Amino acid sequence: MLYWLTLLSDGGDFFNLFRYITFRAGGAFITALVFGFIFGRPLIAVLRRTQGKGQPIREDGPEGHFVKAGTPTMGGLLIVGALLTSTLLWARLDNPFVWLVLFVTMSFAAIGFADDYAKVSKQNTAGVSSKIRILLGLLISVIAGFWASMYHPEGLQYQLAVPVFKDTLINMGYFFVPFAVIVIVGAANAVNLTDGLDGLAIMPVMIAAATLGVIAYVVGRVDFTEDLGLHYVPGTGEMLVFTMGLIGGGLGFLWYNAPPAAVFMGDTGSLALGGALGSIAVAAKHEIVFAVVGGVFVAEAMSVMIQVLYFKRTGKRVFLMAPIHHHYEKKGWAEPQIVIRFWIISLILAMIGLATLKVR
Repeated sequence: MLYWLTLLSDGGDFFNLFRYITFRAGGAFITALVFGFIFGRPLIAVLRRTQGKGQPIREDGPEGHFVKAGTPTMGGLLIVGALLTSTLLWARLDNPFVWLVLFVTMSFAAIGFADDYAKVSKQNTAGVSSKIRILLGLLISVIAGFWASMYHPEGLQYQLAVPVFKDTLINMGYFFVPFAVIVIVGAANAVNLTDGLDGLAIMPVMIAAATLGVIAYVVGRVDFTEDLGLHYVPGTGEMLVFTMGLIGGGLGFLWYNAPPAAVFMGDTGSLALGGALGSIAVAAKHEIVFAVVGGVFVAEAMSVMIQVLYFKRTGKRVFLMAPIHHHYEKKGWAEPQIVIRFWIISLILAMIGLATLKVR
């Protein structure tokens, strides 16, 4: 919205600053951060008052989690609210990728909100039927896959870009849409699985968002793509504004989610943020790099899949408990120890992901 102030500019005044994505990205970060600090406590008070017993705790979960009983959930509303406000205020609203990512984020947030509401109101961990959640997620992601492909340049439509090998594209045809579905739905559910300890999910989400934001900004500039041998995707630079809003909102949330958490993110936040990351990766044609950057989420999801498949086949468990962060809890690691080590791993993976921009 504020971008249109450039219409008042003669090219050398204050209003000219709004032309620059980096300036507006900084504005989005500050706006989302202030939003989180202003509305954090009031939102938590409302959630406590309306939810009563708070988020139900799994009976088969780690014993240490029962002390968290009564903590309200749906804290993702704070992140989503900050993200939506900052993006609408600072991003170019004539950019189709901005609306693509907002569509995916808000749609998955709605699914998560319905799931959280069902859990709190019924005081059980079942929530909305998994079939309904999966079907809705598939529908949203199919739309997003076609949407992204429609606005990709002709030479990149339905193509899979391979990192490191600068001239390598795999023509997937219409199979690119199912691939995009896997990326977006997989990311949403992987972040959801990671959200099991205080502060565990939000920091890796912010690290991945920062990395994808830089990548989207770089591939959206023709001068950078020519110098680095990357595929140019016009318009993706605006994703930096979105991701900086996500980081600002995430930091505002982390202020209240730091151990011991005053509020949980809930599916409202985890599904929305995971879907957002997946859709940015699809828009910027960096799906494979996203699998590296989001390696913590991949490991969490894979640990659940391995556990379920191996147990069905042998009746035995590979991990003491899945997702894998619970395995380390069962091994006696303290919760802050697990959280901070996962943060460190996320940073390392982000650096590897960024390095692929230069290695050709």
